[in-house]
Amino acid sequence: MRSPVLRSLRAAWRRLSSSKPVARVLPALPQQPKIGLALGGGFARGVAHIGILKVLQRERIPLHCITGVSAGSIVAAAYASGTDVEEIVRVACAMRFNDVARWTLCRLGLLQSERMAAFLRRLLQKYTFEEMKIPLGVLATDLGSGEPVLFRDSGDVILPIRASCSYPGLFQPIRHQGRLLVDGAMCMEVPAQLARLMGATHVISSCLPMHGPAVVPGNMLQVVNRCFQILQSRSEDGWRRHSDLIMAPDVTAVAWDGFKSAGEMIEAGEHAAETVLPQIRNWLAPAYIAAASHPLPAELAG
Repeated sequence: MRSPVLRSLRAAWRRLSSSKPVARVLPALPQQPKIGLALGGGFARGVAHIGILKVLQRERIPLHCITGVSAGSIVAAAYASGTDVEEIVRVACAMRFNDVARWTLCRLGLLQSERMAAFLRRLLQKYTFEEMKIPLGVLATDLGSGEPVLFRDSGDVILPIRASCSYPGLFQPIRHQGRLLVDGAMCMEVPAQLARLMGATHVISSCLPMHGPAVVPGNMLQVVNRCFQILQSRSEDGWRRHSDLIMAPDVTAVAWDGFKSAGEMIEAGEHAAETVLPQIRNWLAPAYIAAASHPLPAELAG
């Protein structure tokens, strides 16, 4: 006669043998942040954005997307197209007003931007959104409705940049699909929200602060530019709300057309980026450390 203990052990073994295997639950790895860089306008002073890109490239900070308005759209497109940052620096230091504009008589503006199109064809490595090495977004403003016009994903890059740089009263508006388009900064000084729409989880915004009191306007165009700066400084909440980190290169002493100060402005951009690097590294560190400390099991790693 079998003992009760033996019968119980055999019954337990049969139950274990017939039960389904329990799937192993692996810890979820944290997602690496998708960093978007949003570059604001500032005409010649937009050269400061190049210094920011120099630091981000040197530190190998991965960019999920890059967006720009006005001068920021030129720098953003050059970098996104694959132009080497040192080449962008070289072009910026040699750049002059006549490279991108030509004076003319017109009821809608004092300058034409056909020269800007030729300039962009020399600077950029690619000319359509779908060819960009880094996803690019450009923002312009519909002069009729005042609404933002977003350019991304596909199509020509050069016309949207010309539109985004069409400073009202100075450059003639760009006609596109039955609309007149002007400077994107008229509706959004820094395109942080566009970077969010393009999937960025962390947005770095670069804005160029208005001139300091020491910069006294010397002509009508400088007066108009100063007035726009004042208006934009009163409506910053929109883009700041969508920004996780804000850089403001100190170019307050540089005139709106101060192309000759390119070296100084690039250094200001580098300094602004160096200041916030620790915070950017903090975004990235948790993802990298957690991934390294939770290797996949051998049966899944193949």
